[in-house]
Amino acid sequence: MHRRPSQATTPRRRGLHATSATAAAAVALVTLVSCGGSSSPQAEPVSDGTHDGGQAMAGADQSSTAGPDWAVPVAASVSPSVVSITVRAGSSGDEGSGFVYDGKGDIITNNHVVAAVATENGQITITFASGAHRPGTIVGRDPVTDIAVVHVKGSDLPPPLHLGDSSSLQVGEAVVAIGSPLGLNGTVTTGIISALDRPVTTQPPDSNTPAIFQAIQTDAAVNPGNSGGPLVDDHSRVIGINSAIASLQGGASGQGQPGSIGLGFAIPINQADSIAQQLVTTGKATHPELGVGVITISKAIADRIPGARPGALVQVVRSGGPAAKAGLKQGDIITKVDKTAIDSAGALIRAVRSHNVGDTVQVTYFRDGKHTTLPVTLGELPAPSG
Repeated sequence: MHRRPSQATTPRRRGLHATSATAAAAVALVTLVSCGGSSSPQAEPVSDGTHDGGQAMAGADQSSTAGPDWAVPVAASVSPSVVSITVRAGSSGDEGSGFVYDGKGDIITNNHVVAAVATENGQITITFASGAHRPGTIVGRDPVTDIAVVHVKGSDLPPPLHLGDSSSLQVGEAVVAIGSPLGLNGTVTTGIISALDRPVTTQPPDSNTPAIFQAIQTDAAVNPGNSGGPLVDDHSRVIGINSAIASLQGGASGQGQPGSIGLGFAIPINQADSIAQQLVTTGKATHPELGVGVITISKAIADRIPGARPGALVQVVRSGGPAAKAGLKQGDIITKVDKTAIDSAGALIRAVRSHNVGDTVQVTYFRDGKHTTLPVTLGELPAPSG
């Protein structure tokens, strides 16, 4: 009898007393779980070898790294700037990873790695590759994208990592994941980009609003404790932040610790960088919204409506919101945003969140037997409820 795949989880390593229910839920796309123990509206990729005040970047080798040992120089240049993050809050704790983001002592990681400190009285400890320990403080967190920035003091920090351009990635490219799975600091694994724009939804521990993103999928081994660590290309550039894994449910009861089955998911660095810049600047991040409440119209249902296609059925249009101003109405079926086909409510949310507040998008919808496209200027999503 085979085991049914469960849902995407954030590879995160909780404290010694994590309940089996929590473990099962975390393991739940086969189970998507977080892997933590884990605006600058159009952020541009750094290409000149500097970031934040001109500090030299770690790695960023621009030459080709073809050959059987291509990962050796990548690991050597990137690893010193990757950190292990330990969180203690009350009687529990989390472990995850992160990396030096700028020359001011800011470290980027996943929100689910450090969220407990924000809701309970706790502390964050940053461990560098050298073995040095520093206390960390939260600069800002964003449950909507699962990104957080933590600050450490000191003038002798490792250099920030060079950021790549996640919009130019291709399936099959070689990648390296670096982090602290199961507390094993500085672990390096290799693989390829298995897929792009993979829809992933995880549930933050401190919010009722799910984190939804179009992920980079990789077969590089990612395990609990890898959350927040970098996924880098063969030029030592960060292209994503390892955040979730798909895991098979463990045991007949669905209990067990999630682990790598070759399905890891990373938040694209262009999105993460945009959010991190906002967190560093203002302590919070903004997100776009269409101003509608929707449900999925499946193919089976759409086939019963002459001319309709699968999409997101508008059930509620917020008065005065972007959709209302543009002319969308209750009962419309949204089937496309710009060139992105919309076949579900989740697909619409992901498509909208891939933009910035104030962007104008072309929304295609079905009404009264006709497909129509109109421009909608996106508004700002209200802060998520706890």
